[in-house]
Amino acid sequence: MENKRKNIKKNEIISLIVTLAVIVLVNIIGSFVYTRLDLTSEKRYTLSNTSKEILKNLDDYVYVRVYLEGDFPAPFKKLRKETKEMLDEFRAYSKFVDYEFINPSESPDPAERQETYKILWQSGLNYYTETVQTNNGMQQIMVWPGVILSYRENEMPIDLLSGESGQTQETVLNNSAQDLEYKLISAIKDISTNSRQTIAFVDGHGELSDNEVYDIANTLSKKYNIKRATLNEQVTALTKRDFDRDSNIVIKPAFDAIVIAKPTMPFSEKDKFIIDQYIMYGGKVMWLIDPVNASMDSLQSAESTMGLALNLNLDDQLFKYGLRLNRNLLLAYPCAQIGLVTGQGTNLQSMLLPWYYFPLLSAATDHPIVRNIEAVKADFVSSLEPTTSAPEIQKIPLLKTSDYTKVSSAPVYISLDILNQRPNAQMFPQKGLPTAFLLNGVFSSLYENRMPEAIMDSPEIGFKTHSIPTSMIVIADGDIIRNQLAQLDYAKKNNKKVGSPLPLGYDQYTNNTYGNKQFIENAMSYMLEGEGLISVRSRELKIRLLDMNKVNANPILWQIINVVLPSAIMILFGIVLAVLRKKKFTK
Repeated sequence: MENKRKNIKKNEIISLIVTLAVIVLVNIIGSFVYTRLDLTSEKRYTLSNTSKEILKNLDDYVYVRVYLEGDFPAPFKKLRKETKEMLDEFRAYSKFVDYEFINPSESPDPAERQETYKILWQSGLNYYTETVQTNNGMQQIMVWPGVILSYRENEMPIDLLSGESGQTQETVLNNSAQDLEYKLISAIKDISTNSRQTIAFVDGHGELSDNEVYDIANTLSKKYNIKRATLNEQVTALTKRDFDRDSNIVIKPAFDAIVIAKPTMPFSEKDKFIIDQYIMYGGKVMWLIDPVNASMDSLQSAESTMGLALNLNLDDQLFKYGLRLNRNLLLAYPCAQIGLVTGQGTNLQSMLLPWYYFPLLSAATDHPIVRNIEAVKADFVSSLEPTTSAPEIQKIPLLKTSDYTKVSSAPVYISLDILNQRPNAQMFPQKGLPTAFLLNGVFSSLYENRMPEAIMDSPEIGFKTHSIPTSMIVIADGDIIRNQLAQLDYAKKNNKKVGSPLPLGYDQYTNNTYGNKQFIENAMSYMLEGEGLISVRSRELKIRLLDMNKVNANPILWQIINVVLPSAIMILFGIVLAVLRKKKFTK
């Protein structure tokens, strides 16, 4: 019996020594071979390959100041936790990432706090007012859920909240968690990159004004240089010419991408040639074209108007690149609403009714550009269809109408009477139709076999019949990129100047915000930077929230399940284990 006990003791000592040796060995290996395990279903704590590559390429310190420190509501504490975990992930892949959490309300001196708030506001951060319970009762506090990124002599503010007015805190929190990696890593990429790409908005054909594209231009200007380009039939409007060592003319795009936003006047053949050759040299184009001319302005003073086909002289060019612009208007449900005033005299009433000419567009594929975006609001949109003229071009549909769609070919009679019609299957007999396409590949010139030899052989013109691999996006609605301008009623209620630009996608009449801005941002980012960062932005992270209806219906039951039951299971497990051990050693 004594020998048996000695053997048991010896085996236990050997097991302990082996266990310690394995632990030490694993730690030694872990110090040389880095690995992390993410057991979440959506890989919540796993950085994308794009993020890892950006972090590994850092050559100097990026310092992150996070203003999410202090006593604030639980949702902001969770956002703080998510931010810290993300920054820890960044540090795991780069020694050049450092951070600190700062409480902007730490000072007991009110004047000093106000000075801190002023500095943060001037730096570009936004604050949010929250009501919290304190020892002195309910009190309002200022929360600054933002980050200031520093790299060498440059600084960049980042608002960590990703939500719109009217959304619940849970939705805002979910959106913020989903966008966290994208916001931080894209900002690190932008601030650590020496050169910025350039986007030009084309002028000269009645395109949208600076005020009408103010918000998207301002948003894009945080990552890219924004300019205006007037073609005016000048060959050098979109391309630049230089000389190589052998004094040969070298032609390159003057801009990394151009935006043609809702032209209303025809393009001359020379201007089309300039755009065509810009594409042949690798330039990228976002076309926002209205095939049918229709506007709500005509319905301000009349109950009906006509939507007429708009001749921009671009059909043959887009057809050559692989798409046909259809001369029609799409009516669909669900759609945006418009206000209608009814009654007479002092009994005027305003109501919101569905306006089927403003369909809400959804993702047509699972492409990163449109994955997980909100519905995109369209104004008098038309359909697009691929052609067989460019079989080598990859044609990817991006946006489409709903499965309740009606097609009206131009000329279209547009009447306010349709507001009185309730949607039904007979009214919308067609399935969703595509309204936006991404085109990728090597494009053929519209002017192939059409140019005189003098132009084809001119080194200064540098005519090319086929492009280098490039991409373009075609959208059959110019208003998708147009922000609203503040009207009188909205301006009075919100202390805004009449005619001032509002955020892209925001509808001042219904107070709804649509996904127009995110779609344009994603589309431009994809064309200029590829799929990398867009795939980060389009990740979907689920926040698993309690069903409050069930909780409120049986609060005691759920308290027992969550508090008492786990403790009872552990106690029962301990009792069973103790009984088994007693039986074993009794024998």
